[in-house]
Amino acid sequence: MAEKKGPGFYQEYEVFSRKSSSAPFQLQFSLLAPNEEMALMMAQENFMRREPVDDIWVVKRSHIRSMTSSEREQWTKRLDNKHYRTTKGYGYLRRKWREKEQVMLDEKEILSWKEVKKS
Repeated sequence: MAEKKGPGFYQEYEVFSRKSSSAPFQLQFSLLAPNEEMALMMAQENFMRREPVDDIWVVKRSHIRSMTSSEREQWTKRLDNKHYRTTKGYGYLRRKWREKEQVMLDEKEILSWKEVKKS
């Protein structure tokens, strides 16, 4: 495979790693390298010797697809109707409890309560 020379000689790579086989991969940093082998070697030199790492991925940035602005807009509209999943959706309950606690008990209601007699 012929390498490009000139202005596009260096390519951007993203480095992901995980600390154990059960841990998720996390993005660590980006780097510029002329090819994949050099990118992997640079990632190992700059990262793996500093922290304990179980696995490392080096991915060319052009191979990572992000959402377009229209896709992002569509997804955020779809996800905006989830207020019932947060406690904000139940804010009215505090007011309702206060109303119930502040209701004055009248004598008739209190007398209507009967004590449970022990047998």
